[in-house]
Amino acid sequence: MKHQVVDARITPVGRLDVLSKAEVTKLLDTSQGGLYRLFRNCSLAVLNCGSSIDDGKELLERYPDFEIHVVQEQRGIKLDVKSAPAHAFVDGVMIKGINEHLFAVLRDIIYVSDEINNNPLFDLGCSDGISSAVFHILRNAKILRPMTNPNMVVCWGGHSISRKEYDYSKTVGHEMGLRGLDICTGCGPGAMKGPMKGATIGHAKQRIKNGQYLGITEPGIIAAESPNPIVNELVILPDIEKRLEAFVRTGHGIVVFPGGVGTAEEILYILGILLHPENKDTPFPLIFTGPDCSKDYFEEIDRFIAGTLGESAQQRYKIIIDNPMQVAQEMQAGIKQVREFRKETGDAYYFNWLLKVDHVFQQPFIPTHANMSSLALHKDQEPHHLAANLRRAFSGIVAGNVKDGGIRAIEQYGLFEIHGDEDIMALMDSLLASFVKQHRMKLPGKKYVPCYKIIK
Repeated sequence: MKHQVVDARITPVGRLDVLSKAEVTKLLDTSQGGLYRLFRNCSLAVLNCGSSIDDGKELLERYPDFEIHVVQEQRGIKLDVKSAPAHAFVDGVMIKGINEHLFAVLRDIIYVSDEINNNPLFDLGCSDGISSAVFHILRNAKILRPMTNPNMVVCWGGHSISRKEYDYSKTVGHEMGLRGLDICTGCGPGAMKGPMKGATIGHAKQRIKNGQYLGITEPGIIAAESPNPIVNELVILPDIEKRLEAFVRTGHGIVVFPGGVGTAEEILYILGILLHPENKDTPFPLIFTGPDCSKDYFEEIDRFIAGTLGESAQQRYKIIIDNPMQVAQEMQAGIKQVREFRKETGDAYYFNWLLKVDHVFQQPFIPTHANMSSLALHKDQEPHHLAANLRRAFSGIVAGNVKDGGIRAIEQYGLFEIHGDEDIMALMDSLLASFVKQHRMKLPGKKYVPCYKIIK
C-alpha cells in the first residue's frame, strides 16, 4: 500500500536559536557517527502523529524516502521535508502543533549533542551528574515554571487500551483540569492522550489559558508513541532512564492507568525509587486507577508487586477503581503535602532535587540478549535493587515489542531469555500472559508475537 506524502519547506513557530555552521554540518552528516539519522527518525515519528503504528521498524520502512534537511538562511533556519506523511498537513500547510514538535526535536538533539555529551561539566558516570544533565535539558526546553505552585500530575498508562479505559482516563483528566492541575505524559496515544484531552476541557471551563500539557519522550520509543496533538510542550531525553528521571523530578504526583509492559516498567521505576531508605519520608502521591473493567488488571499488578517487592511497596500507592472525582481529590490533597514538604525543606517546586534516585536507576540498560539473560532477578538483594532489575527486564521486552533496534535483534538472534528465582519467574509469566490475553501488548487488530521466553 502506497502512503500519501508531501514535500514542504517549514518555518519554525516561535523562537529557535540560530544554528552555527558546525551544528548544521552535524545534522547533514549522514555517517554513522553523525546526528542525521537520529534527527531523521525522530522527525518522522513526530510527523506520524495520529497514525495507528506502534512499531518503530514498520514506520521507518513505510516511509523509506523521507528526508529532512536544515536550511540555514540569513534570518535563521528552515527545514526542508521530502516524502513526509501527508496527514501532518492540512491543505498543504503543516499543522501548527506538529511544526512545534518538529523544532523541539531539532532543539533537543542539538543541545544534548553539543552541551551534554562529552562535556566535563556533566559527569554522566555519577548520579549527581546525570540528574544535573536532566535538569539542564529540561531547562533548555523551557518547560520548568519556577514561580508556580506544585500542580503537575504525571499520567502513565498504555497506548493499547480499550475505548472504555480511554474514556475513563479522559474523565480523570477532566476532573484534574477542573482543579487546576496540569498534565504530563509519555505524549503518545491511549492513556497518554486521554488525560490531556480531558484536562483541556477542565481548564477551558475554569478559564485557565496557560495549561501545561507536557510530553516527555526519548528517541527509542518516539516512533511507537508519536506525540499526540494536545502536547503543547515536548522534550526529548537521550534515553529511557533519563526520560523516567525527568518524569519523577518534574512531577508532583503520578496517576497510573491500565497499560502493558511499558507501564509495568514505569511502576517498577517509581516504586524502586520510593523504596530507597532516603526517600522513606518523602511525600509522593501515587494512584493506580481505571474503570470497573480494569479491576482484574490492577489486581494482577498488585499481586506481582506483593510477591516481588513486598508489603512496603504496596503501602506507597492507592488503587482507586471507577471513581475519577476521588482520584482528582486524592491527588490534589497529595500535592498539597508535597508543597508543604518542599517548603519546609527548601526544595524547588519545579524540580525535585531532594529525591534520591539511585545510580542503578540511571545507568542506561542496553537490552541485548546477553544483558537480558544475566539480569539478577532474585530476592537476595535490597527491594529497590530488585525493582531496578525487574524494570530492566520489562524495558527489554518493550524494546523487543516496539523499538526498531529491539525488533531487529529479535529477528536476528531469536527470543530474549529471562532467568530468575522460580517464584519471581512464575509471577512474571502470569503478569505477561495477562497482558497478552487482555491485548495490551500491541494496538487492537494486531496479533502479538512474543519477543521473550521465561526460563523457570
